[in-house]
Amino acid sequence: MKEEKTVGQITVEKNVGGIEGLCVITPAVHGDARGYFMETYNEREMKEAGFDIQFVQDNQSMSVKGVLRGLHFQINYPQCKLVRAVRGSVFDVAVDLREGSATYGKWYGVELSAENKKQFLIPEGFAHGFLVLSDEAEFCYKVNDFWHPNDEGGLAWNDPAIGIQWPDVQGEYQGTPSAEGYCMADGTPLTLSEKDQEWPGLEKK
Repeated sequence: MKEEKTVGQITVEKNVGGIEGLCVITPAVHGDARGYFMETYNEREMKEAGFDIQFVQDNQSMSVKGVLRGLHFQINYPQCKLVRAVRGSVFDVAVDLREGSATYGKWYGVELSAENKKQFLIPEGFAHGFLVLSDEAEFCYKVNDFWHPNDEGGLAWNDPAIGIQWPDVQGEYQGTPSAEGYCMADGTPLTLSEKDQEWPGLEKK
């Protein structure tokens, strides 16, 4: 069941989309005529909110409009992620792949932007991906395990068995994860890596 609580400088929405463990975190922003200040991460407040996570690495990427990265997961070394956009806007998605979960295969998406400053906490056992909605976007994420070569798995971004509703994306499903024939509402082509156009669907994972 979804619940919301404020702890210090953060407001936490737990179990968003009815999926246990998925959380949206909104930091308090203190602004005036000079600009603003906010805490982007506070370990003590996270623990008070019920999260005992040891993050070990921070990553950052830049992507242009229409780029879709995902859906990715780690096979043997699953990671918890805390993600946010520091420039531009993305639609961020998590898919529950936890064996035995009551919401296995269910997805939830949230817009993360430099304006709303929301953060998305994704526990171990989820596939993750995002679509860039702005002309450019810079995306930051904290992870609780280091990168392990050859440990990446993936799911087809457009698998009808999952049914993600990517905003502003136009095109007809042709039975494969190919980006061919897809574009944004303004005509910007959808862009995926070759690897992300080869992942299987949920049933063949």
